Amino acid sequence: MSTEQGGGGAALTVTPLSARCAEAVERGEHVCFGISPFNGYFSTARIRELAAWGLAGFERVDFFVPDAPSAFTLEAVGYSPEKAAWKARRQGQYTRNKIVTALASLGVVDAGARVLGWAELERNAAFQRLHEGGLRRYAEDPGFRDACREATGWVLAGKLPPGRVPEAGQVERAVRYFLAELPLFLDTPSIVGAGASVFCYHRPPEVLRRLYAGELGWRPAEGQGFAAVVPAGPEPVTR
Repeated sequence: MSTEQGGGGAALTVTPLSARCAEAVERGEHVCFGISPFNGYFSTARIRELAAWGLAGFERVDFFVPDAPSAFTLEAVGYSPEKAAWKARRQGQYTRNKIVTALASLGVVDAGARVLGWAELERNAAFQRLHEGGLRRYAEDPGFRDACREATGWVLAGKLPPGRVPEAGQVERAVRYFLAELPLFLDTPSIVGAGASVFCYHRPPEVLRRLYAGELGWRPAEGQGFAAVVPAGPEPVTR
């Protein structure tokens, strides 16, 4: 079920992926917005809209920025590992700055502490446990592996020239990006120390719908939710 809610003067359409996800939204304890570093959809104004909605409806708001893992996607489309790492760091910092600017404009005094990037997460024991579990399951579970690869291929297809289909080797490099994000889809509450949390993004890939429907053999934790949050009106086309 989708609902329209105000967010700093902007109307947002909020669509939980399941009834349990809707319950996590209603609890209003914690929300985590996924902000892709190389996605032009996430302007400072857009981030401010999301933040305003989150601050109005939740006790705590965080932003997940997959900065260092973005290098995996860059490598998959042809960058050298060194160049990919450099671009990922630069764009990650730019994305952090946009988030801090948006939060500061809303009066958030600890804006910098609201960003969860790789530097923060690699020191987080719960995140590391979940990340290692995802890598292990990817290696051992063919069905799960295929679902991860399918999601990764969908993302890569949007970054290649029209008509190009990602090759298997490209998908295998880039899938590490998805596996780095996966812990936040599975158990953000344990990562941030909350009883419930909703992860928000504007276009969830099909693998997440299957994950939250219990079709992949690995269910999100109790209290974990996911919602697609977009401006009211036409659906965004960016990935």
